[in-house]
This record gives sequence, structure tokens and C-alpha cells, in this order.
Amino acid sequence: MVIINPNPAIPALHRLEDKASVDIRYSLISPYANAHIYWDKEEGDLVYDLEEPILNEQGKIDLKRLEDAMIELINVNVAVERSVEQMSEYIDKTAKLLISELNLKIKEEDYEKIFYYLYRDFIGINEVEPLLRDYFIEDIECNGTDTPIYIVHRLYRNIRTTIKFRDPEKLAGFVEKLAQRAGKYVSYSEPLLDGSLPDGSRVNATYTKDVTSRGPTFTIRKFTKVPWTPTQLIALNTLSPEMLAYFWILVQYKSNIFIAGGTASGKTTLLNALAFFIPPESRIVSIEDTRELKIPKENWIPAVSRIAIGRGGVGEIDLFDLLKNSFRQNPDYVIVGEVRGKEAFVLFQGMASGHPSISTMHADSVDTLIKRLETPPIELSPTLVNTLDCVAIMSHAIVKNKETRRLRECVEIINAKADGSALVNTPFVWNPSQDVFYFKKQSKVFEKISVRYGIPMDELYEEFSKRAKLLYNLYKKKVFGFDEMKKIVTDYYKNPSAVLSKYEVDIR
Repeated sequence: MVIINPNPAIPALHRLEDKASVDIRYSLISPYANAHIYWDKEEGDLVYDLEEPILNEQGKIDLKRLEDAMIELINVNVAVERSVEQMSEYIDKTAKLLISELNLKIKEEDYEKIFYYLYRDFIGINEVEPLLRDYFIEDIECNGTDTPIYIVHRLYRNIRTTIKFRDPEKLAGFVEKLAQRAGKYVSYSEPLLDGSLPDGSRVNATYTKDVTSRGPTFTIRKFTKVPWTPTQLIALNTLSPEMLAYFWILVQYKSNIFIAGGTASGKTTLLNALAFFIPPESRIVSIEDTRELKIPKENWIPAVSRIAIGRGGVGEIDLFDLLKNSFRQNPDYVIVGEVRGKEAFVLFQGMASGHPSISTMHADSVDTLIKRLETPPIELSPTLVNTLDCVAIMSHAIVKNKETRRLRECVEIINAKADGSALVNTPFVWNPSQDVFYFKKQSKVFEKISVRYGIPMDELYEEFSKRAKLLYNLYKKKVFGFDEMKKIVTDYYKNPSAVLSKYEVDIR
């Protein structure tokens, strides 16, 4: 049987200052598919070349005959639920049966190449399957026919690939397959697709030329199976240890936090990181449109909205419904993936009644966020908006000619007004010219916590200092693992002095 490894070891890539010197190759689906990223002198830019087995003309004919025959036999829905070894064996047996029945003469070395394409197209998601296997790719973007697919790479950002869909019907069929894998439906009457693939990756697509003039399109936002840990964000300089220590205290003492920013600015990444700081015994309910959160707690109910089944809205369960229901599940923390509409009223009512909440929202500043909350379609009263304690503003940034993400500022809401303005306090801010974070030692939320829980302010600041030092030491010692961080935070809640001692934190 042909052996395929769809999860080869992740290479240790390094960002090169001079893009023209980039020439790297690494495995995506071993041993058949590789990524080759290099500088294209003619275009004056980087190219992502997907290297796959080359079939001769007879091989292409044999592959087409096998694929046409297998469509009648293979049950993809059953196959994709099996392990990699079982899936490979299933495809291998079916292909060899058909080769015998169709009396095809295929050499062993040619069969191995053909088998790869059968595996890729029946078990995987066709041309983009190797890209989905690339750890370094964040987004896969197709703008229509006769135009290259683009990817967003963790190190090299936007790169043109060598993959093109030339046939509009083939591209439409691919969008249909995306819809099938996402458990959704697209057609000429309903040409928009928004859903998530079995691995959690988010997919948005259009189906007809009536909607997008170049033909069907798709965008896949890849799902990070293991989210970034707090110490990894320190290593990326997305934020400072002091910022994380501040959020740790806010989360522990049940403050209400919003994370704002533009598309792909790192809002969900930060939300996942803050979830590490929720006390281990707490009950959490998370609510999302598409599953992106991975919360390192056992006492967690992950809820996902559902679109209508058929016409007339039958069976639809939206964020509003889930959020109303969540407060009957006795949560200690409510986490909403993104607030956009009427569910905000329920969320803020929950905050006002003592259910601490963390959520994200599209807004580039606190003023914009408050105006969105106080104007249609949300229309919250300033009294409810004032239940919000802190807003973290995430942003795209260009640092030393590199595109990156930064936590631009942490803003505490002191008093929101009906005109959309607010009295605020900003304890943390990022300085873009020096790429450093500044901390003003005055927190109005700490003052709230001090009054609410009877903790002296000097004790809060002392605890803040200890946690900042601990997080910095963990970063220096390269403690980046998901399970490691989860255990350290859990242990800290049980015995802080033992954890501080273990990681050599000077508490004088």
C-alpha cells in the first residue's frame, strides 16, 4: 500500500530580511507535495510554488478514468471519518479493484503518483489540500478563474501561488465541495457560502458570475488547532508581560473585557490567550458563529449558531438565542466570539446582572466601539455600556518593514455618554516609533476590584508585579506549550509561591 503522511514535521523557518534571497522548500504531504517559496526576478516578488507529482499524458488519462469510476463507488462521507491509514487503505483497495476491472496497465511508480491525486481529491479538498496542510499559511484566497490563488504566510505575508482555476465549471464544482464539507448549501438562487470546514477553518465563497464577475471565489481562514499561548504572544511582541498580567487580574476578578480591532488584527488570538487566565474551577460558556475558540478548561460548553434548515427560517439558532439560553446554564464566564447585532443587548444585560463576559467587536477605537454599541442596530443605553470595564484595541502594524500585529492600547471605560463619547483611562499604550509598550501605574479597574473585593491597592499592584515577572521569566525560559501554560496557570491559582519559586521570580 502507498504510504502518505499528511502531517510531516513542521520546519524551523526563519524570516529573511532580504526577500530576494528567499529560496526555501518544505514538505506538505510527504513524500509527494512540497512548498517551494522563492524570489521571481521577472515579477519582482515572492512566489509560492506547489510541487506535486508530474503525470505524463497516459497517467492523466488513467487518473481521469479512475476518478470517474470511483465517484460511483466511493462513499466520501464515510471515508473522511476514518484515520489516515484507514482512508489510504480504503482508496488503495478501491483503486486497485477498478484498475483490474477496467483492465488498465499502470506501472507501480505511476500508480503511486496517481494514488496521491486520488487521496488528495477524494479525501482531501482537491487543489488546496496541500495548502491546508501548510502550518505557515493563515489564509487561502481565490479571486476567480484565470487568476492565481494567493496565500497569507506567517513569515512572508501575501504571496502569489502557482495554482489557478481555469475552468469556471470546475471552480463552481470546487465551491460546491467546500459547501458540502461545511455542511452548507450553495446554488444559483443562494450563491453565498459562509461556514466552517471539518478542521474548523472558516470558509467564505461566492458561486456565480452574477455575484463576482470573475466567477466563483473563495477565502479560507485556516483554523489554528493549538492556539497561541500568552508567552508566545510575548515572544511575537504582540503585547508586553505587564499587559498580560493586567488582564490576568481582570479575568480573575470577573471584569468585563472587549477586544476590538479590524479584520485579521488578532482579536480571536488574544481572546484565546486571555482564556488561559480564567480560574480552573470556573464554568465557561462560549458562543460563536463558527468554531474558533479553544479554551484550556474542562468545565466549558462551546456553543455554535446554526443557519435555517430549508426555507422560512425553520431551525435557525442564532447568537441571540444561544446567549439567552447560556444564562440558564449558570456560567461563571460568558465568551462571545464576535458581537454584531441584537445579541449585544442580552450580553450587556448579563454583564449588568453579574455574569462576567469577554467578547470581540470590529472597531478601530473605543469611540467607534461605543458609537456602534449606542446606535442602531444595537442601541444600548449608556448605563449598560458602562458595565464594560476594559477595551483592548488590536491593530495591524508595520514594524521595520514587516507586517505584524500589536495590542495598540488598553482603555478603561470610566463613563460612557449618550453622544457616543466617553471618559476613559488608558493604562497601557504601544509606541509605534520605538515598538515598545508603556504602562501608566494608575488603573481605574484595579480601583473597582479593590472596592468590590476589599483588596488594598498596594496588594493588587504587588500581585500584578509578580505575575508580570512570572510571565516574563516563562518567556525567557521558552515555556510556550499549550498544556504547559495551562498547568502553570492552574498551579498558580492553587499555590502561587511554589510557582514563583519554581520559575525563579524575585518577589522582593
